[in-house]
Amino acid sequence: MKDTQGNLVLGRTRWRRFAAAAIPAGVVAAGLFAGVAAGIVPVSINISGQSFKVSASRLEGDGFAQYPGVEVVEKDKTDPKKGIKPVATSAIRSADLYDLCQSVKVPGTPFVLQIHAGGGGTPAHADNLLISLDKLQGDATFTKIDIGIDASLAEKGGAPGNLGDFAQQADHVTITDLKQEAYRTQAGTFTLKGLDMRINTQGEECFAS
Repeated sequence: MKDTQGNLVLGRTRWRRFAAAAIPAGVVAAGLFAGVAAGIVPVSINISGQSFKVSASRLEGDGFAQYPGVEVVEKDKTDPKKGIKPVATSAIRSADLYDLCQSVKVPGTPFVLQIHAGGGGTPAHADNLLISLDKLQGDATFTKIDIGIDASLAEKGGAPGNLGDFAQQADHVTITDLKQEAYRTQAGTFTLKGLDMRINTQGEECFAS
């Protein structure tokens, strides 16, 4: 069925509008597919203030640091007070993620973009990983952890924080049953084995809130 402008309509969803709404999430997939053939993908993701979910059965990280930070929410840049989002910043020099799942809601629709990788015992791998998040769950084990240092000295993760901020760092971190909600992820390289990207029309995310 078409509307008066000739756009295809299913229920109350205009598919031309859906395509436009899907672009912010689709940029993520486009960046990943650009390097699929080589298996190594440069990544810099910022979903305009929209959070996304990431889960993994296990994360193994060499060189870890964590400290407070802020993100500027794209949709509220006209109002700086509303546009500041407090986050925890996690920096990991080298990370392996087993059974990785990433999901983001497609704005204005009931659909969810899902990306899976790192299954079958071969993990996804990221170098110089930097994550801005506000929720994290899992069982964590830290090796040679140092808690309460100045963030500007937290160099084990490869990206120190601001002078005077509280921080912790460790030589190694293991997190099992990882669940996190993040606003931004950056990595020097991301190797994604068994990449599988699809639109979930049932609205299912990597995990329930």
